Amino acid sequence: MFSHVMLGADDVAASKAFYDAALGALGIPPGVMDEKGRVFYRTDRGTFALSKPIDGQPASCANGGTIGFFAKTPELADAFHAAGLAHGGTAIEDPPGYRGEPPVFYLAYLRDPAGNKICALHPVRT
Repeated sequence: MFSHVMLGADDVAASKAFYDAALGALGIPPGVMDEKGRVFYRTDRGTFALSKPIDGQPASCANGGTIGFFAKTPELADAFHAAGLAHGGTAIEDPPGYRGEPPVFYLAYLRDPAGNKICALHPVRT
C-alpha cells in the first residue's frame, strides 16, 4: 500500500546515525544521502527517508503517529531497540515484548532523536 515514509529531522546527521544503527540491526543497509541532504533507506518492502522540513520550519513528531519496521525475529527487534538506545533513542511504552491475546506481535518501541515514535514489529504466527 505504501511506497515510502519520510520523516523530518532538524539534525539529519544525528538521525542518520540513529537509523543506520537501529535499522542496521534489522538487516537494512545504511542510508544513502542525496545531493539535497536527504537520506534514503531502500528495500524491497519500501523506502524510508529523512529530510529537513522543506518549509524551513522545525521538524516535529506526529502526536499519535507510529512508524513500524518489520523484524524477522523477536531477537532482531531487541537488537533494533538496543542499537537505537545506544544512538540517541529513548525507550517508551512497555519494554520490548509480546502483545495481544494470544500473543500476536512482538514489539519494541522507541523515540528517535527528533521525537518520532517508531517500533520494530515481529508478527507471531499462531
